[in-house]
Amino acid sequence: MSLPAKPRVLVITLRRLGDVLLTTPLVRALRRGIPGARVDMLVFQGTEGILAGNPDIDRVITVPQRPSAMETARLIRQLWRQYDLAVSTQAGDRPTFLAAIAGRFRVGLVGKTGAVWKKRVLNRSVAADPDVHRVIELLRLAGALGIEERPNVVVPRPSLQIVPRAPYAVLHANPMYPIRRWTDEGWRALAEALTERGLAVVATGGPAPDERQYLDRLWNPVRPSVERTDGLLNWGGLVQLLSGAAVYVGPDTSMTHLAASTGCPTVAIYGPASPHGMGPWPIGGLSEPWARSGAIQTHGNVWVVQNPLPCMPCDRLGCDNHLASRSRCLDELTARQVLLAVDQALGKVPVAAPTLAG
Repeated sequence: MSLPAKPRVLVITLRRLGDVLLTTPLVRALRRGIPGARVDMLVFQGTEGILAGNPDIDRVITVPQRPSAMETARLIRQLWRQYDLAVSTQAGDRPTFLAAIAGRFRVGLVGKTGAVWKKRVLNRSVAADPDVHRVIELLRLAGALGIEERPNVVVPRPSLQIVPRAPYAVLHANPMYPIRRWTDEGWRALAEALTERGLAVVATGGPAPDERQYLDRLWNPVRPSVERTDGLLNWGGLVQLLSGAAVYVGPDTSMTHLAASTGCPTVAIYGPASPHGMGPWPIGGLSEPWARSGAIQTHGNVWVVQNPLPCMPCDRLGCDNHLASRSRCLDELTARQVLLAVDQALGKVPVAAPTLAG
């Protein structure tokens, strides 16, 4: 690969917030591994906030998840051969096509479907590998360019917005989809137990009306009351909040990835989805992969808690196979098991060898 003195690089990640955050080790590797590089990112509208203040990114371009024909044509004109290097972090048709039209030199992931035409339009391709963690998979793109890996996730620049009284715990109860939601009773018992351990409890959440209604119903019975911050903090404010927390507990969602990446002791509650490929990425990376299922696993500053039923991990959309489905593994997960991981994260009990299954 031959690039000019100050090459323009485009990284394409058309996925959800957590996926965008986990792309930042690749972006850092490209920025530091290509002298004088200017690095832009192309992401879905609504995910760009997770990149706020990232020192490795010069510009973020956004596109609707379902663009109109006119919006697509405008994006093609905007990108056409504007970059010396384009990197597609997905094996799908759209990101590969956008890399093909944007870059003079093109690198990307290739899956089993449509591999022939994708390998033809890409100068270098890397086989997508669902058996490795997403961060490792993406860093293989840097390796294909002969660039040294950079294993740490880069979080948004902290911004001081809310300063709770210390020490405090942060709880994030609401994931994007109900299939990943733990029980209301579990969250309330956890909040009360944390209070008994001398911690103030801060609850985070988004500004959407349906999420606020759920959090109103969840937290109003808790005594003493939790400190609500839903809708009040931007991503920088959340980084600041998480960085000072004694412990964070949350489900399989972007906030949990963010918490792990700040270095905060992070307890992640996983349901139907295996943490093997998309589990939280601890500071310093993983010395070995997350097991597909287990009771409590720990790597670095992260604890993953699951209810290891015989059907786990199913990697389905809950028991009823749709996004609003129930998930028995979460419905039957006890507060006692989550508290065991929380106490380990707080240093109150010795960290034993993880109980693994599969």
